[in-house]
Amino acid sequence: MTPVRVRVSGRNARFQQWEALLRNRTKRQRRGEFLVQGVRPITMAIEHGWQIRELLHDADGPLSGWARQALDTVPAEKFAVSRELMHELGGKADTVPELLAVVALPADDLRRIPAGPTMLTVVFDRPTSPGNIGTLIRSADAFGASGVIVTGHAADVYDPKAVRASTGSLFALPVVRVPAHQSVLSWVADVRGVGVGLGIVGADERGALAAAEYDFTQPTLTLIGNETTGLSVGWRAACDHLVRVPMSGAASSLNAAAAATVVLYESARQRSAAARR
Repeated sequence: MTPVRVRVSGRNARFQQWEALLRNRTKRQRRGEFLVQGVRPITMAIEHGWQIRELLHDADGPLSGWARQALDTVPAEKFAVSRELMHELGGKADTVPELLAVVALPADDLRRIPAGPTMLTVVFDRPTSPGNIGTLIRSADAFGASGVIVTGHAADVYDPKAVRASTGSLFALPVVRVPAHQSVLSWVADVRGVGVGLGIVGADERGALAAAEYDFTQPTLTLIGNETTGLSVGWRAACDHLVRVPMSGAASSLNAAAAATVVLYESARQRSAAARR
């Protein structure tokens, strides 16, 4: 195994930095990194070429082949951390993680999202729940989206709850944070300027079209509004169309991430059917 450079067994300054990455959004931004928990998220981060700055492992227990391989092959600073401290950083009351990773934050640059005739990008405007962000990212990955954009004053994409809820999909597709919708619309204009007919479609319970009535085989920017207030005035004005998810039960609306999942599934269904023709 690659020699361990540092052993951490007390709540020293290094441990406090790791703890801050879990709990403090400002510290994550200032340091430009976040803490990743879980076998699949860490594996996905490694496989998709994210910059792993530090790997922490349980100093007091046997390691699996997966953990040993990561420690041997990933070019990162290695730390042997006491089991008690790993438990505190792991985020679960009943288990101690064998490995944790400190990962560099990527640039919030819309050019990371590939533009082209097959693009399907999702905008989540002002989400307040990290879990909803992670769930939407997971659905976007599952149904072939080319990227996710989070706009406005929103929960943090790199909050541990969002990272866990994405089950690793955060590392598989571009996710970009943008302060205001105007910057996204400027990017849309640039995309359209190179010949991509990108349509803007908002999900709204009062939309004129059912989701199945809209042609999602064309390049599409799909908008999902805030969990409570829906689409902002600015985004609503930018939409070419509003689509709804038809419902027949007693529920008046769907959770934002659930609504996004339904619309993404419909997008994937239409594109799959078109590819078979």
